[in-house]
Amino acid sequence: MGDTMIVNDNAIIFHIDVNSAYLSWSALRELQNGSTQDLRTIPSIVGGDQETRHGIVVAKSIPAKVFGIQTAETVASAFQKCPTLVMVPPDHAYYRDMSQKLMRHLRSICDEIEQVSIDECYMSFEPIRGRFPSPEAAATYIKDSVYDTFGFTVNVGISDRKVLAKMASDFKKPNLVHTLYVSEIQKKLWPLPIASLHMCGKSSAKLLQKMGIRKIGDLARTDKAVVESWLKSHGGMLWNYANGIDDGQVVKEKPKAKGVGNSTTLANNAETEEEAYTVLKELAVSVSQRLKKHHFLAAQISTEIKYASFRSVSHQTTILTPTAEETEIYQCACQLFNELWDGEPIRLLGIRTTKLQDEEEPTQISLFDLGKYQEQEKQEELRREKEEQKQKKLASLDDAIAKIKKRYGDNAIHKGAETK
Repeated sequence: MGDTMIVNDNAIIFHIDVNSAYLSWSALRELQNGSTQDLRTIPSIVGGDQETRHGIVVAKSIPAKVFGIQTAETVASAFQKCPTLVMVPPDHAYYRDMSQKLMRHLRSICDEIEQVSIDECYMSFEPIRGRFPSPEAAATYIKDSVYDTFGFTVNVGISDRKVLAKMASDFKKPNLVHTLYVSEIQKKLWPLPIASLHMCGKSSAKLLQKMGIRKIGDLARTDKAVVESWLKSHGGMLWNYANGIDDGQVVKEKPKAKGVGNSTTLANNAETEEEAYTVLKELAVSVSQRLKKHHFLAAQISTEIKYASFRSVSHQTTILTPTAEETEIYQCACQLFNELWDGEPIRLLGIRTTKLQDEEEPTQISLFDLGKYQEQEKQEELRREKEEQKQKKLASLDDAIAKIKKRYGDNAIHKGAETK
């Protein structure tokens, strides 16, 4: 080969992709609205108009895929393949809401996130390396936490190259974790059809196939200059990808100043206050660290409880002085927890802070400080009242002395001598 492969720099990257996002989210919406059918378990599509059968297939269920239905084909064609197909219209406002909730959840696990579309993002493993025994364990935790929290599934691809993480997430679905390290490409990547290579569109795949390139490995073993003579710079990029060459990194986005939070699904249900307090303490530390990292202060704190029955409750409180201190966050969270908890076993606990502001902004005094100041003012007021009463008494005494002196002379009153 013409180029030397770059050395593994051990920067592990995850690619997290919602399985059939629009179909999954539409299924959840339908179930929430009272439907007894889960669109994910039957031949179904998200698409155009049900009556006229116009439009295209936006998303399809796995059972629909069995009938050969493909994304972007006409709705009419899809119904010809499967007359019993169930179709629902897209709800883009709902999809955006679900996307925002997902990204917020993922950032609560690791804020080194690069969102690349409504239903996928890259995540850096490095910031959470110390919390998990392996990248695979972390990816499995992420995958399971998404399902436990929202009820839909994701695939997580793991690699030491960004493009390979993306391709790994496209392996067998749904709800799975796959690795595709540079050291694994000959075994896992090269046997795949050339059309499955990331960024290899239909026209590129067709041209490469004409040139005898049918597998990704065929492209990887072809001289790069030859590939570039066929497809110019795009061909060079495809050759790099086939050989696992990609220096792309996770481009962290500055979090939107809407809220910072964290939640955790418990390995064993919490059944006592002490167990819950321990979890809330850890969450408060995490939230505090993230607020401080991004130089935010929060004026609103909320606590969320999800019971073993999957029933969720939450409560929030507004504090007079925005804070990022873990002690204040923890105390508020515990107070809210005490107001919420009904004694039922707890599956998930969460703390979320909102009404964020930059730490440099001027703030009001806290409720604690306000109490101190109010007490100080009260004491000062009492002191002033006593002083005024004293001055009035002295003034009255001076008036009496003046009257006596006027009547009986200046020598009528003498100051008492100090006794020894």
